[in-house]
Amino acid sequence: MNKNIYIQILICSLLTSCLTNKKSSAATTQNKTFEVVLDSIDLFDTSRDRKVPVMIYKPKSDPKIEKQKIVIFSHGYYQNKGNSNTKYSYLTNFIASKGYFVASIQHELPTDSLIPKTGIPQIVRMPFWKSGADNIMFVINELKKSNPNLDFKHITLIGHSNGADTTALFPQKYPNIVDKIIAMDNRRMALPRTNHPKVYSLRSSDLTADEGVLPTAEEQKKFGIKIIKLPNTIHNDMDDRANKKQRKEINDYTFTFLNE
Repeated sequence: MNKNIYIQILICSLLTSCLTNKKSSAATTQNKTFEVVLDSIDLFDTSRDRKVPVMIYKPKSDPKIEKQKIVIFSHGYYQNKGNSNTKYSYLTNFIASKGYFVASIQHELPTDSLIPKTGIPQIVRMPFWKSGADNIMFVINELKKSNPNLDFKHITLIGHSNGADTTALFPQKYPNIVDKIIAMDNRRMALPRTNHPKVYSLRSSDLTADEGVLPTAEEQKKFGIKIIKLPNTIHNDMDDRANKKQRKEINDYTFTFLNE
């Protein structure tokens, strides 16, 4: 065999082997389940003179996961009660166990005004959604300081109910920051009609969204938006009140969205 041809074949063989090993390693990491470590931190935004409590859920991994992707979670409305950011532990723990860095933000504080029950929601609740979007942006910036090795090009926002309205508003107030949003039964704030960030939504069986909140079938097709109806899950059962079957369904859909 010609010496040059032999060398070329050998190089190709080595490259193929390296690529195969890389793919195998990535698949192993993706399918691996990690032990989850919790950490509660109280951040303070001096520009707004506001405390921003955050619960961190992260995989205990050794060696560390390279370019670990980030999920920012926004809870539903619990009348300004503390620890609302821990009410979705079945989901935040699950996501972290799959290798993601999860930051669950406490949006409302006991000293905040309660969300109005009367008036046009898109008007009277907008200040609360904007405050939540500011919280998210602040936490992202703080994470860049404390965890600079995280993958800030692939941030996913997940939120439920009022937190999903905040999630839907964020990329419209702060464009080009997040890669995906997953809105769990947002009912008031319209979902973005965009190709980027990618938009997903899980819908309850008992409540409907206001007119114009959800994209039409044509818009879903145009922008690749996925809307999934959960026929056996009511709005209030999307947090830790969810039963085992509901939790698995929500976890499965969420993990699928994260990996698309």
